[in-house]
Amino acid sequence: MSTESRPAARPARLPREERRRQLLQAAHEVFVANGYHGAAMDEIAETAKVSKPVLYQHFPGKRELYLALLDHHLASLNAMLMAALNSTPDNKLRVHATMDAYFRFIAQESQAHRLVFESDLNNDPDVSGRLEDFNARLASAIAAVIAEETKLSEAESTLLGRSLAGMAQISARYWLQTGGELAREDAVDLIYRLAWRGISRFPKET
Repeated sequence: MSTESRPAARPARLPREERRRQLLQAAHEVFVANGYHGAAMDEIAETAKVSKPVLYQHFPGKRELYLALLDHHLASLNAMLMAALNSTPDNKLRVHATMDAYFRFIAQESQAHRLVFESDLNNDPDVSGRLEDFNARLASAIAAVIAEETKLSEAESTLLGRSLAGMAQISARYWLQTGGELAREDAVDLIYRLAWRGISRFPKET
């Protein structure tokens, strides 16, 4: 029997979508650890255990990779929030579910919120444009619920929608920064009660 060493088998090629998910996961780890400006394509390729040419086959550059990752996280957060809004016809429970969705997203171990809300690339027009589009769509969805139940105008309902979404986001991020002095459920309940006591005071549509 020959004792000559055989060449190592080449790793199996992954389907394109599976490879893309692998690269996005690696990029997520590097961007969270180093920020956009501190991240390097070399490190992303190394984290994904692929060559740089493979990485560049899927993403032309670091910026495109970051935008794809941002799109993924915004879509995930949007799905969570829309599921919360559509989970019940009871507006009181809707407010609670929406607040809870924001807190659950912020509390994820993946720290996806850092790429969405704390990026060092937020002044980039494509990044800020995506965030504005996300915020506008969420505010419109909340406003539709408010307008349906009250005598408020579309403009008034949209302003309240923005305010409620901003309250949820800012309070959830602050809660995380405090290191969880309050249990998540208690923090959600506190912000929900503040929001509901305000929104429930508006005249109902008859």
